[in-house]
Amino acid sequence: MGRIHLFEFEDQQWFPGFLRNYGTDFLQFLSNKTKMYQPIIPVLEKGLKKSGTTQIIDLGSGGGGGLIWLNSELRKKVPDLKIKLTDYYPNIPAFEYTKKQADNFEYVENQVDARDVPNELQGLRTQFLSLHHFRPGDAKLILQNAINSGSSIAVFEGQERSVPSIVAMLFSPITVLFTTPFIRPFKWGRIIFTYLIPILPLFVLWDGVVSSLRTYSVQEMKDMVNELEGYETYDWEIEKVKSGPGVVLYLLGTKK
Repeated sequence: MGRIHLFEFEDQQWFPGFLRNYGTDFLQFLSNKTKMYQPIIPVLEKGLKKSGTTQIIDLGSGGGGGLIWLNSELRKKVPDLKIKLTDYYPNIPAFEYTKKQADNFEYVENQVDARDVPNELQGLRTQFLSLHHFRPGDAKLILQNAINSGSSIAVFEGQERSVPSIVAMLFSPITVLFTTPFIRPFKWGRIIFTYLIPILPLFVLWDGVVSSLRTYSVQEMKDMVNELEGYETYDWEIEKVKSGPGVVLYLLGTKK
């Protein structure tokens, strides 16, 4: 099926920030508990090694993604690893919680645009579950900005544009109902807007289905890369790997 760029509540400036944060907290909790990024650990290790860096600059971090669990695994091979969280809509409470889980996490309080990353943020750029938020023109700007700054970039999507992925998203409200009491940091508002006023399950359902419809395929990411200025100065690895019952699509670009 063709890519459909419907709106996600999470992207809207008018959408209440606390509800956006509850949504990204849910994604963080789920990705850590399911270890959905386990198959891409070798990709990150390769990206760090080829880049000659031990620092990850995470773009569009949301609630920290699956980085808490990933961090513990990566440090087995990269003991001096540093991870800096950034976002266009920084979820500061979640960033603070993530920082308390390990001494190598830092975060940027100010807004960071993945299409124009400040020069002082040096390291392997990563994006988890966020490239699909950008239309093709903006997605190319993210990759072009990495090339222009000489930075390596690794992009990961935990869903794809397929019927099984969309069907799986239809069950997300049930997952929200079961997991909400265990998400940290604990917020009474999260309880209220999950069980008493069930906005959160519906918000996660809509954005989940739309995320699948927005996700770029492996071929589309390859085509996107081929349109970049200076793409030939980078090595590109764009693939899809199994992760439990689902898949992870990834793009790794490193300077030759």
